[in-house]
Amino acid sequence: MKQNYTVRHGALEGVEAFLAVARRCSFRRAAADLDVTPSAVSQAIRTLEARLGVALFIRTTRSVGLTEAGQRFLDRAGPAFEELAAAGEAARELGQRPTGLLRLTLPRSVVPLIIEPMLASFCRAYPEIELELAASDEMVDLASGGFDAGIRMGEFITPDMVAVRLTPSFAWMVVGSPDYLARQGRPEHLQDLRGHACLRLRRSSGTIAPWHFAEGNRQIEASFSGPLIAHDYPTLLGAAIRGVGLAQVPEPLAQRALAEGTLEQVLGSIAAATPGVFLYHPGKRQVLPKLRAFIDHMKSA
Repeated sequence: MKQNYTVRHGALEGVEAFLAVARRCSFRRAAADLDVTPSAVSQAIRTLEARLGVALFIRTTRSVGLTEAGQRFLDRAGPAFEELAAAGEAARELGQRPTGLLRLTLPRSVVPLIIEPMLASFCRAYPEIELELAASDEMVDLASGGFDAGIRMGEFITPDMVAVRLTPSFAWMVVGSPDYLARQGRPEHLQDLRGHACLRLRRSSGTIAPWHFAEGNRQIEASFSGPLIAHDYPTLLGAAIRGVGLAQVPEPLAQRALAEGTLEQVLGSIAAATPGVFLYHPGKRQVLPKLRAFIDHMKSA
């Protein structure tokens, strides 16, 4: 059976007053330092002594000194209280300006699409932020993984997260090199892909990702075979450029190769759309300045 647990209140109550009196050897001067009345300091010390069950000060009409118990308490409580105050200041600093370690989890394919173009300018703009990027296609629990935020395709973000759009909606494009299409022919219908070398993605869960298509309002998932399985989209894109086969990749990833003519799109009329890429985090109260700076920089990039 679980035992009842009561949170101890006032464990540190009176400690700051004690340290001030010990430092100044005066209740009046300690009160001035703390910006309270001498009677308030006296009451705080009496309460602390009652809780500890021992006198901490020797008081006369002309002076204030420490008892042996008071000296022992000062030796231990002084450094501990300073550490506690420093810890509070360090935490407060994170809430006041963009500084500290910003940890993000994101798929590998997003790095060249979104992160690389703005990485240098962000690091220059916020030199006090250490940006850590954990590139993995695995869906990670932000809290247990110690991440400030994640970046994913919109359809993979759970409803309990606050989502910030980073890109417009875009298509899943089937692409191939001109050389491959000249050799193997252009697929005109979905079933034509059965006769093609289809390059596939293995998810971090171990499953092979299906290809996505849309006919009207109907969403279609289909699986094909081919000579290559990779764990990230940039590898699939590179293989398609080299004529290994057809690949289905996010539209932004293929745009440069399409513009340069090293890839061509096929089956564009049945290309499925994704809502786009979003940054997600647990809630507005947990947006520290370092994360807010990153979000604002992404939006302005």
